[in-house]
Amino acid sequence: MEPVKIAVDAMGGDHAPSIVIEGVVDYIRENSHNDDFRIILVGKEKEIQKELKKYKNFRQDRLEIVDALEEISMKEHFLSYWRKREETSIKKAIDLVRNDKAKAMVSAGNTGAVMAMAKTILGSMKNIDRPALAIMIPTLKGNSLLVDVGANTDSKPHNLVQFALMGKVYLESIYGIENPRIALMNIGEEEVKGNELTKITHNLLKQMEINFIGNVEGRDVYIGEADLIVTDGFTGNVALKISEGVVEVMLSMLKREIMSNIFSKIGFFFLKKSLNRIKKKLDYAEYGGALLLGVNGIVIIGHGGSNAKAIKNAISLSYKFVSERVLEKISLEIGNMKKNIKELKYV
Repeated sequence: MEPVKIAVDAMGGDHAPSIVIEGVVDYIRENSHNDDFRIILVGKEKEIQKELKKYKNFRQDRLEIVDALEEISMKEHFLSYWRKREETSIKKAIDLVRNDKAKAMVSAGNTGAVMAMAKTILGSMKNIDRPALAIMIPTLKGNSLLVDVGANTDSKPHNLVQFALMGKVYLESIYGIENPRIALMNIGEEEVKGNELTKITHNLLKQMEINFIGNVEGRDVYIGEADLIVTDGFTGNVALKISEGVVEVMLSMLKREIMSNIFSKIGFFFLKKSLNRIKKKLDYAEYGGALLLGVNGIVIIGHGGSNAKAIKNAISLSYKFVSERVLEKISLEIGNMKKNIKELKYV
């Protein structure tokens, strides 16, 4: 059997290529016992080779390099990167997936560029109208999957229904959650609350043979009452960015208070292990990245500030997604539900 090949955008992220290559090497070292994978580093070959010389004692035979002359900066405008896209590391990595030379691609680069090229080059899966970005978030009771967090700013009710089904298969396949609890993000728990999008979507979801538990408000997202929270990309992205900002501010405030006097420092000594566990749970690096569900290929988009651990975990997530054949399962689930979706009453 051919090894699973994963294309990694070596030039993507605030600290590329050094951090990306560190994460790749860490993954190879931790999985040296597994001969069923290969990593294809896509980017400026001279820079990649220079970084690789820093590392010893890892299986270099697990690595391949594909040269790419161009890279896309984190804040580069659409018209700018689209003109030079043919030689960029992002496009060449996605092309490897399209041509079946890689089973997945990972990038911590420009999110808009990755999504635009993935949608254009790979296209949507059969019976999926729009892809969605899905990301795991920490809660009081474990983790929840939030879909969509930015792939679509103007969704329709049937799009959100498809997001729910794709997320359901993802949780069942990757996390082993049977019949996951699915909720709809809204401004109130009552089904009469919300705008036209949420009201119609609520009505559609409650007619389906899924474990739909109703609406959840923004304040309840991190409580953990739902395994999967469905929303449109505009709302999901705002919620995610606010959450990231709150975490950063709270950690900074906590650090400031701890360092303010000797008594706080003494208290920190006894609480250090507990605080480190909390920090680890809130760390985006633990979750690897967001998955672009619904395209004809596996695309993991990491945080721009990803560290080596985040890159390593993103590769691990992509490998698991391939090995569990999640794309095929999503296609089957959507295909089975297609007739039922058409028969659902919109009012």
